[in-house]
Amino acid sequence: MIGHLSGKVSAIRAGYAILSAGGVGYKVFGTRELLLSLKQDHEAALWTHLAVRESILDLYGFSSEEELRLFEMLLTVSGIGPKSALAILDIASVETLRSAISAGNASYLTKVSGIGKKTAEKIVLELRDKVGASGEGTAASLHGDEEALEAMKALGYSQGEARDALRKVPQEIERSNERLREALRILGSNKK
Repeated sequence: MIGHLSGKVSAIRAGYAILSAGGVGYKVFGTRELLLSLKQDHEAALWTHLAVRESILDLYGFSSEEELRLFEMLLTVSGIGPKSALAILDIASVETLRSAISAGNASYLTKVSGIGKKTAEKIVLELRDKVGASGEGTAASLHGDEEALEAMKALGYSQGEARDALRKVPQEIERSNERLREALRILGSNKK
């Protein structure tokens, strides 16, 4: 199987990028954050997972081995396929997701399109002991993220914009009002 891929980024499209390696262009699906970090005609190195189904071979790419491992853990939960697992990784950092799962916070996972309450509870139940204990600071920032997300939605930002900004806020900032202030600053600097 393909576990790691290095090459030149030939194209970036909605949901995937084409990575040219050894004369072959590989279509690699990734999170929004990963795709935004790639630059066309620049070199990239990705950890990958090859999903094999009937007549389809899909390649999923990740910037870190830790992100790949969480993706593969999510795939072990019945009812979670590669697209759903990628959507879950799109909502927050690996540390925040690990914290939400280990803390039993299924409601955090229901923010993903296509993940209902029962599926989120199943993820928490099956992966709670596998993801590792969360740090106290990460748990606090998770709670701060939930409050800040609601506040930004009330201010008119979309859930996607709010989540993208919160992903960029350092985990050391734990209090919800400080996380909100930093996320709004990030959103403001993006519009300039």
